[in-house]
Amino acid sequence: MNDSVNDKVPSLKEALRGALWAQALTAEQMARVEATTFEVFVPKGGYVCRKGEIVDNWVGIIAGMVKMNNFSPSGKSVTFTGVPPGGWFGEGSLLKDECRKYDAMALRDSRIARMPATTFHWLLENSLPFTRFLLMQLNERLGQFIGMVEHERLLDPDTRVARCLASLFNTHLYPGSERLVQISQEEVGLLSGASRQRANQALQVLEREGLLRVDYGGIRILDLDGLRKFEAHV
Repeated sequence: MNDSVNDKVPSLKEALRGALWAQALTAEQMARVEATTFEVFVPKGGYVCRKGEIVDNWVGIIAGMVKMNNFSPSGKSVTFTGVPPGGWFGEGSLLKDECRKYDAMALRDSRIARMPATTFHWLLENSLPFTRFLLMQLNERLGQFIGMVEHERLLDPDTRVARCLASLFNTHLYPGSERLVQISQEEVGLLSGASRQRANQALQVLEREGLLRVDYGGIRILDLDGLRKFEAHV
């Protein structure tokens, strides 16, 4: 499978009009969004955002996949989450008017939408549905990260990997997710707090359970509800 962005993905305008937060915007509000939001291409391994930079855009994924991560002073990488197509992030830093607290890197060639902070704040002041969307977004994100802490401290590696993959299918945070997740076993390990070898073992367990299939170029989800409910046999 080719890592490159293919021709089947939506245009910028199609991605904006298809976004959950855009569904209740007025024609005037949508026109401003389309006039000011722009697209950039980030190659695999490139930075979408850098820790410490001034946050001047709300960021959406049109195609590709992005991971949010940090590096310790010793160089150890800690990945917080992956963001597939349809996901938007960075609203917290925009609302708090602070420098970015994490890096965001492309796991594969990615097309990125950037909505200027001025447009973001204008929508916040002029669109009640947009404000409600952001409240839900922040609530879902909080639940996601609370779950990550719980999984890290309480669950075994097999179950953590299952929950990690299931979390990529949050219909509010990531409405564009497809059942073939183009993510490496190493990245699954980083997202779930396991080594690549241990993540590979967990994927084999989940595959035997009929919950997923490890394909060339990614992981195909066969039973999403089963992944969410999976508990390893002790």
